[in-house]
Parts: sequence; C-alpha cells; structure tokens
Amino acid sequence: MSIRHPIIAITGSSGAGTTSVTRTFENIFRRESIKAAVIEGDSFHRFDRKAMKAAAAEAEAAGDKNFSHFGPANNLFPELAELFRSYGETGTGKRRKYLHDSEEAAPYKQDPGTFTPWEDVPADTDLLFYEGLHGGVVTPEVNIAQHTDLLIGVVPVINLEWIQKLYRDKKQRGYSTEAVTDTILRRMPDYVNYICPQFMHTHVNFQRVPMVDTSNPFIARDIPSADESMVVIRFSNPKGIDFQYLRSMIDGSFMSRANTIVVPGGKMELAMQMIFTPFVWRMMERQKKAS
Repeated sequence: MSIRHPIIAITGSSGAGTTSVTRTFENIFRRESIKAAVIEGDSFHRFDRKAMKAAAAEAEAAGDKNFSHFGPANNLFPELAELFRSYGETGTGKRRKYLHDSEEAAPYKQDPGTFTPWEDVPADTDLLFYEGLHGGVVTPEVNIAQHTDLLIGVVPVINLEWIQKLYRDKKQRGYSTEAVTDTILRRMPDYVNYICPQFMHTHVNFQRVPMVDTSNPFIARDIPSADESMVVIRFSNPKGIDFQYLRSMIDGSFMSRANTIVVPGGKMELAMQMIFTPFVWRMMERQKKAS
C-alpha cells in the first residue's frame, strides 16, 4: 500500500460486471482531473491468442481437462505483483497491452490477439488503476492483494455469471452453448482456487442478485436487467461509511447486515459514485500532504 502512489484494483471473473465499475472510476477520474495509469488484466496473461490455442490443444492431448485463463499456469502473477510493488514504491513499473481486436491492433500495426512490447508506466500519474481477473490474488508465491489501497470485488451470483458468459460468447463470439459450457467446466477448479479466494481480501464487494428465475442458466434467453436485480454491497471494514446517508439518497436501499447495504440494480452506478468518490478524495488528500 502506498500514500504517494496509490493503487485501485477491480477484480472479478469474465462477464462479472467489472466494466461497469471501470466506467464509474473513469467518470470520477475525469471529474476530479486525476491522471491514472490504467492496467488491463488481460495484458498479464502468459500466452497471446494463437499461443493459447496451441497450449490448450497440447494440454487437452495430455489429458489436462482444466486448462484455463484463471490459474497461475496461464498468467504472469509474479510480474503483476512486481508491477504493483514497483508502482507503490516509485510510481512506475512495467506494463503492456493486449490487443483484443483489429481496431485496437491497428495503431500498433500488429495482429489482434497479440501483446505490445513491455514499456515503463509513465512517471507522472496520480494513481494506478487495474481491472481484470487477478487484482487480489494471494498464493504461496505471490501476494498481489497486499499492494492495493482499494481492492473492489465484482461478483454476480454464479448462475447470473454463467448467463452473462453464455449470452456474450454466443451472441458476440458465435460460440455454441456446448462450447461455452465446456469452458465453464474446464475452468471451474481455477475459479474455485484462484478467483473466489480473492473476495476474502477485497475492501468492498458488489454482488448482483437477479430477482427473476435463473435456476437453469443454460436455457436463459436473455440477461436479467438491472431493474430485475438487487446489488449487495459488503464492506470489509464499515468504519467511516455513512450508511444512513446512502440509504437516504438511494431509494429502495436497505441494510441486511451491519457491514452490508442492498440497493436496486438500477442504482448500482449511483451507489458506486457516492461510495468511491470520497475514497478517491482521501487518497489524493493524503498524497498531497505526503508530497
């Protein structure tokens, strides 16, 4: 953790909704004139798209049925931990980009699904902002979570997470239900061992819970909307959180436990703005005092 060079990390599995949290922070950063070094979790995968397909085929041939993007074999955990450590101490470190599609790849004159060369994080940023799968990973070898000043988990209930992945991969990527189901099953051990444990270390968790029947996610025709959901927001340490104010400002919210507030799904981004803006203010104030 660092006063001079704070780190905010959003962690959650693919399709969990981390993009909504990222959008909220982008709005906060723009409004408060904060320059963030943005790190995408995909850039710390071990293999590019072509190499990943080859490695997956090789693993399948060797009888490995659980080869996935979720575990340490396919990610650069030590390098991510080193970036967080280095940034917290010096305000810089090594990063790269993963080029998801032709639009992202065009400026670099590279193929989609490849990585840009490693480069230094600019030295004049106010904070580091990470969004991806592994912002809170702790293993016997690395402890990424210890370097974060604000670690946020985004995790829908499991059936909703599967519905979101099925919908995205079928509609946007053209996969069959069987192919997506195979992916879900293949990565389950890594999900249990490396994704779920991160939420023990988060400072705040957001969990979207649908208020409609999702008992069989594999036949769902669409993703439950925000208005058909509630969001459970849990604070690891509720000290300093003005729950009374949040409840007065967010219609339909209520407390379910002493450290937990539940808000309507459509109010999630409003709740994020109200919760995280003061966090960022305090970070920047401490940074100014330490300068």
